[in-house]
Amino acid sequence: MQKQHFWQTSLGQRIMTALILVPLVLYGIFYLSNDVFSCIIGLIMLMGAWEWAAFFGWESRVKRSSFVAMVAGSIVLVAQLSAYVIYIFSVIWWFIALLAVMGYPNNRQHWAKTSSIAVIGAITLSLAWFALTDLQSTEHGSRLVFFVMCVIWGADTGAYFAGRRWGKRKLAPAVSPGKSIAGLVGGLVVTLCFTGLVLKALDLASIDKAYYLLLILITVLASVIGDLFESMLKRNVNLKDSGQLLPGHGGVLDRIDSLTAAVPIFSAGLYFNGAFITI
Repeated sequence: MQKQHFWQTSLGQRIMTALILVPLVLYGIFYLSNDVFSCIIGLIMLMGAWEWAAFFGWESRVKRSSFVAMVAGSIVLVAQLSAYVIYIFSVIWWFIALLAVMGYPNNRQHWAKTSSIAVIGAITLSLAWFALTDLQSTEHGSRLVFFVMCVIWGADTGAYFAGRRWGKRKLAPAVSPGKSIAGLVGGLVVTLCFTGLVLKALDLASIDKAYYLLLILITVLASVIGDLFESMLKRNVNLKDSGQLLPGHGGVLDRIDSLTAAVPIFSAGLYFNGAFITI
């Protein structure tokens, strides 16, 4: 049997895709104006909406396009609301998502309704759009967006390697058999160490470091909920990946599922602490 080349393996494809995407993401975060950044994030969310339509069985282009239009409308609507309302709702929304994941598969009858999954998708993607756009618009916003993405990437990376090495006990086997408790702990350790180093390097005596460490802990847990929530929807319709656009990563939703939950929670934590400008 011919030995598989590293770049043909799942890990190799993940790394190759990341090497291409990361520079583009960094350029977008640091060099685009907030208006352009907002439009780019909106396009990414609409790409996610195209894939989300598969969660309720809409396969034709016409049907998927109608759902994309629905999400575009929800983004326009959310843009008219105050940050206070959006962030309060975001916290409530992802707490409901946690309950949904914990209750699966006993509650799976709710995920057979097209209208329910469509509304859930529109809300999830529009809240994520708002949080990212709002965060980048603040003073030092580009650094904040980069920071929270590093937190999510760090958690993902730590979970991947810790899970492969020690992942025997499953975190939520009914939803995502690949997720393990060891992976969760590994992700938390990596991100808390990273955050501690960042706070020490900044040496900002005026900020409450304990608060930020707690916020990062909650943000990482939110990212896991976002991942599990998408996995639950995919599992309910027997999908392995949301799409095939990104080699080694699946679809767009497979890359932003953690982000859709983590960024709104992170932004809410900063907003309610009056701390958008401290990092």
